[in-house]
Amino acid sequence: MTLWVRFAGGFGVLAGDTVAVHDGDMFGANAPTGEVRTLADTNLLAPVVPGKFIGLWNNFHAVAARTGHPAPTVPLYFLKATSSIIGPEDGFRAPPGYDGKVVYEGELGVVIGTRCFNVSEAEAAHHIFGYTCVNDITAADLFFAADPEFPSFPQWARAKGCDGFGPIGPAIATGIDPMGAAVKVALNGRERQNYPLSDMILSPARIVSLLSREMTLLPGDVIACGTSVNALPMRPGMVVEVSIDGIGTLRNHYLTDAAQVS
Repeated sequence: MTLWVRFAGGFGVLAGDTVAVHDGDMFGANAPTGEVRTLADTNLLAPVVPGKFIGLWNNFHAVAARTGHPAPTVPLYFLKATSSIIGPEDGFRAPPGYDGKVVYEGELGVVIGTRCFNVSEAEAAHHIFGYTCVNDITAADLFFAADPEFPSFPQWARAKGCDGFGPIGPAIATGIDPMGAAVKVALNGRERQNYPLSDMILSPARIVSLLSREMTLLPGDVIACGTSVNALPMRPGMVVEVSIDGIGTLRNHYLTDAAQVS
């Protein structure tokens, strides 16, 4: 297993409390430079800035059972704005003038490593570079806040694409099989979500294969695999942590109106 991280001006491999700096291309040819930084002195960024940030809905059996929706046979997906992306320890806040619910959604993120189009499920596994933690933050009251003349138009991009609503990190783990792990979310240290990735309806390789029939997936693209039950609202001032064994903990701060986004 290797944990890839990104920082201002570079990237490297995280090992304990140090980062071995690399040069080259994280998704291609690279090599260690010999420089080793301490983690305490390294401000980690989101480990990738994807060209496409794709999110899935209703991809866990527990959610389908609770809501009464059938299990999907294809990805039910939306796109999050890349301007929503922030890294570990960064802050986010609700958009100006919005006083509705802001919901956390802890998820497994799939990071594409090589270009793929119309690949089989078996082939898709070879195009996955690794996995990361995602918090698919959602302004829930914006889903149906459309013009009253169009009440049937749910605004997925609007509700999920606000600035700061796409935390990713802290690392990209390669060489792991995450399906035996669990996603855990804590608010101010109190566990709120804890669900097994084995409950996923469409596996990561299946998702990549099906998406690749409709769009070319490129190195660095991120696919959030959907969340399970107990995705609930947060309050300003809270610290939200998304943890997945083998990847780490993605920690972010829900800022009050008086604070500034990092």
